[in-house]
Amino acid sequence: MRVRLRSALALGRAYRSRSPRIRFRTCTPFRPAMLPVVLIRREQTTDASRIEEIHRLAFGGEVEPSLAAALRSDGAVPAFSLVAEQEGDVVGHVVCSRGYVVPSGSTPADPSSVEALGLGPIGVLPDLQRSGTGKALMHTVLGAADAAGEPLVALLGSPDYYRRFGFQPSIAVGINPPEAAWGEYFQVRTLSAFDPKLTGDFVYARPFHDL
Repeated sequence: MRVRLRSALALGRAYRSRSPRIRFRTCTPFRPAMLPVVLIRREQTTDASRIEEIHRLAFGGEVEPSLAAALRSDGAVPAFSLVAEQEGDVVGHVVCSRGYVVPSGSTPADPSSVEALGLGPIGVLPDLQRSGTGKALMHTVLGAADAAGEPLVALLGSPDYYRRFGFQPSIAVGINPPEAAWGEYFQVRTLSAFDPKLTGDFVYARPFHDL
């Protein structure tokens, strides 16, 4: 027994001496970069100039800044004019203004017209685009509109992009765009209060007609 035990021990030592040694390297634990917290809040009076600057930088022109300024005094719904604030700095903005779905060929003065929302402009500083800030603004304003009992939100934009937020061509639900040429680019996001019987022409707030 002792001989066998010694032989086994000797064989084990010989095997270990011929076996490659496995060395484990100590790896630094992965720690994902922490992104600054983004707060979505309602626009305040002191945000006005910063909002126009954001749209100017985001779009490279004066159309969107001018539209945001005009809507502030004619058409914007305060509860749906939101900014994204990061570390105390306003970095994004979205606004929804009062629009209407009216019988074809009619105007908002028609007693059968129904209030709705027109979204835009929406903009984020160039350095923060594709960071999720725009998505946060969009989801927040849509959630607020739904909670307020609005039937739908309409916008003009890329179908490929806005489809992810539940938008679809307005004509798919019987709502005609302000300009027929807009076709599938004019889209609506129907909300909980939407009635499928609601059809007709969409009419934007007055500042859109001045573009």
